[in-house]
Amino acid sequence: MTFLELILDPLSHEFMVRALAVISVSSAVSALLSCWLVLVGWSLMGDAVSHAVLPGVVLAYILGLPFAVGAVAFALGAVVLVAAVRATGRTKEDAAIGIVFTTLFALGLVLVSVTPSQTDLMHVVFGNVLGVSRAELVQVAALAVVVMIVALTRRHDLTAFAFDPVQLRVLGRSPGRVGALLLVLLALTAVTAIQSVGVVLVVAMLVIPGATAHLLSDRLARMLVVAPAVAVACGVVGVYVSYYADLATGATVVLAQGLAYLLAVLLAPGRGVLARARRWARTAA
Repeated sequence: MTFLELILDPLSHEFMVRALAVISVSSAVSALLSCWLVLVGWSLMGDAVSHAVLPGVVLAYILGLPFAVGAVAFALGAVVLVAAVRATGRTKEDAAIGIVFTTLFALGLVLVSVTPSQTDLMHVVFGNVLGVSRAELVQVAALAVVVMIVALTRRHDLTAFAFDPVQLRVLGRSPGRVGALLLVLLALTAVTAIQSVGVVLVVAMLVIPGATAHLLSDRLARMLVVAPAVAVACGVVGVYVSYYADLATGATVVLAQGLAYLLAVLLAPGRGVLARARRWARTAA
């Protein structure tokens, strides 16, 4: 089989075309937002929001609503709950996040176990990118477009919130509102990623691309290009490898992102392991 045949053969199947489309879209939007999440230090918040959507998905199924509706509602609800727990003043942020996401995730698993269903709701937990329907692809694309437009339009505020919230006050903007906006974007992004890799692996897509881009550049403008490019490339490679090797698609995509991060750790110009080793060798000589 030639290289061209290796590329074109999976595209002869409609489910593979949809899988590549949803992986590319969800990877791009997750990577874009991950740049700010890494800089702000909200990786755990991404974990909390992604796990909290499970009961929303099950309830949406019970009520006959699109899964995205229930997922968004519970993702935003998780953000409010974390803020409420923190407001007690006696629970630190990391503990509040752990309490909320584990409780809601457990609630989702209980609902899955007691809900009669002709649909395998566990695919929400572990991902089922090869089973994405046209309607689900449209939902993912619509949410991704909204997140990208808002994030890029408000990128200066989000950047100031990440680096210097005091500057926002000087400019007459509320850091609290900008933080709330970032949380809303996080909730919507988690919903798009769940369609491709499931609840368990969403946090990887919300962290690894931004961390990889941060190793390769200190400039946010460049990170916002590098992170989506790397994530989409890993997504496409992961889908193809899973197709030919008969592997779990979502997990393979995340493994590809992990390998990309490892390569950045080793080869990043100026700060990678090899670059530091060369500097040490020159100094020792």
